[in-house]
Amino acid sequence: MYGHTIRALDRMVEIAERFPNSTSLKERALNQAARELLLALSSYWPKMLYKQESVDYARNRIENSLRNFTTIYEALGSNYISTEWLTQLERRNNVFPNINYRVFRRKH
Repeated sequence: MYGHTIRALDRMVEIAERFPNSTSLKERALNQAARELLLALSSYWPKMLYKQESVDYARNRIENSLRNFTTIYEALGSNYISTEWLTQLERRNNVFPNINYRVFRRKH
């Protein structure tokens, strides 16, 4: 689990650097990628797994968030983002409504 989340974190920094001034649909996708990453990194999921509480639920939340993040990452690489899919994802996982993906940029 940690290896996958660390890779996603590295990828988030990468796309934040690659698309520093994005707007519109690409900015929405980047912001959603940041949300998905933060959801996957939530400290509550490993605690649930460790304590054997709702293991399937915790594992599914982590896996779904990482899958969503990876889908966005790959979509940005191919320069195609499904507006319909992104809108549904934004509605479903709408934590941190004012997030700005640029917080993942390295300081220059």
